Amino acid sequence: MIVPIPYYVEQPGATIDLKDLITVNKEKDDDAGSFSLTSVGIRQATAFSALIAHFKPFEDVVSADELTGGSTNEEYEQMQQFYMESSQNAAIEQALKLADKPYELEYKGVYVLGVEKTSNFFNEVSVGDTVTQVDGKSFTSSQEFMEYVKSQKVGQKVTITFTHDGETKEATEKLIELPSDKKPGIGITLTDHTEIKSDENIDINAGNIGGPSAGLMFTLEIYEQLVGKDIRHGENIAGTGTISSDGTVGRIGGIDKKVASAVESGAKVFFAPDDEITDEMKEVEPDIKTNYQEANAAAKKIGTDMKIVPVKNVQDALDYLAKMK
Repeated sequence: MIVPIPYYVEQPGATIDLKDLITVNKEKDDDAGSFSLTSVGIRQATAFSALIAHFKPFEDVVSADELTGGSTNEEYEQMQQFYMESSQNAAIEQALKLADKPYELEYKGVYVLGVEKTSNFFNEVSVGDTVTQVDGKSFTSSQEFMEYVKSQKVGQKVTITFTHDGETKEATEKLIELPSDKKPGIGITLTDHTEIKSDENIDINAGNIGGPSAGLMFTLEIYEQLVGKDIRHGENIAGTGTISSDGTVGRIGGIDKKVASAVESGAKVFFAPDDEITDEMKEVEPDIKTNYQEANAAAKKIGTDMKIVPVKNVQDALDYLAKMK
């Protein structure tokens, strides 16, 4: 009998042509070549598969806590779903900006990424909920939200309005003292929950793919369709990296596995984040490398002629594509 153990095996996942996931104004991309996202496959380990993974160059064994950060499976899935939604919104925003198309950014509230066990709202609010009001007041950013809460008093009761699984709810509890700054707070980890409004009908059907790492490739595929030009010049191009509201391409995990997946798919070019390594990051991990350096090392280990291209922002990727003519 095969018995699972509390560990997971990370390995090269699928490389997925974004033509199959994205339509703009109800039309599919029919140009030659492809922009593809790359992924990391995760499977429950057994003692045997964990042993075998140690002998494979692009497989790693991780604990459940390392994988989820200590969250429950449900919370982890909720966060991965939100990261994917945020990635899509940021990609759509960037592509619309680059294509000079008008849009509006709608602030929907504060998305709950975590709830402290010391919070009086611990059994009221869940990861994945969106807080829309505090004491009947609405806000235009998470910064405004936090400033209001911190202007109250520790032990003071506040009423929050939030959506849970599409249903609007309310909860009233006392504010706690936050250990980080000794200020009053609800006791949640939060981020802005926004949505893009545009006359362009952009549909991304990502299925069960989670996480933020497809942001760059989403941006390039949407932009190609918006401008109606073959910016990839018929080449099969893969890559990875988050995308922010200013176009910065951010660091992701498991890039060696994504390089291996892209090579297997036949990609000719791979865009890798050329991220900044801070002194704080070096203190925690002295031998840390940029994603680009990690991707280069993986490509050399494989012995591929796939071109690894460093990108700090989406414009770097577009500049490289322009030179491919």
